[in-house]
Amino acid sequence: MADREKCGLVLEGGGMRGIYTAGVLDVFLENGIGFDGVIGVSAGAIHGSSFISKQRGRSIRYYKKYCADKRFMSWSNFLRTGDMVDVDFCYHDLPERLDPYDYETFNASETEFYVTCTNLETGKAEHVRITDMRGQIDYLRASATLPYVSRIVEAGGKKLMDGGCADSIPLAAFMRMGFKRNVVVLTRERGYRKKPEKAGLARIFYRKYPRFVHALNTRPQKYNRTLEGIERMEKQGRAFVICPEKPPVIERISHDPGEIERTYESGRRDALARIGELKEWLSET
Repeated sequence: MADREKCGLVLEGGGMRGIYTAGVLDVFLENGIGFDGVIGVSAGAIHGSSFISKQRGRSIRYYKKYCADKRFMSWSNFLRTGDMVDVDFCYHDLPERLDPYDYETFNASETEFYVTCTNLETGKAEHVRITDMRGQIDYLRASATLPYVSRIVEAGGKKLMDGGCADSIPLAAFMRMGFKRNVVVLTRERGYRKKPEKAGLARIFYRKYPRFVHALNTRPQKYNRTLEGIERMEKQGRAFVICPEKPPVIERISHDPGEIERTYESGRRDALARIGELKEWLSET
């Protein structure tokens, strides 16, 4: 009998749009759906980490509670520290004290967990396996460090930022790593395509890192090619895609608990609507 193919979960980022993903993941937890590996980018990595620690409801709870807190995400934070988010608050105070993260469950999980970062010096994606969440928290932080409004993160001797700059939806990378069938959770509606961006801003901000500038300036084309590849994989039965039915109304940054709740609930609805189909697809692995 042939070995069972490994099944992965690929999570796109998107700032506050990622709370849609949190809704999807909570439905997975409620239905006992697990994976051999999970890879997340930016907000996808943040919410994916709570999926591995099996903390259903954690993401929506602390997002609603702290979204209006200036330490969570604000321009005043940026002016004060150079980071849109307060690093100590979001990556230490929150998970260690205010809404405790279950480090023990995460570290004991048999599910492989990867976060995607972008290396500023090479302009390429780094897919880093996290086995000790507390000890490797800087990689998670780097994955969610948005360009232009955040300081560069140094981890493992590398200068890193938001994984979405080089590989927004790392399905192809996960397949190369051995996860041949994958569930993909997107935060944009089906048929979405990214428009070209102005090239000058990247050259001004990151002139010391020309390969990173190239990654930023070519991101729309790469993103759209990735979506085309995902659509092919879906038709071939190699990918199962869950995404919003309508264009998300939430902005990349939101301080409105109601808006956050509605986006989360839309993720839950979409996941529940397809849960039977998903279970059948997973049984074929």
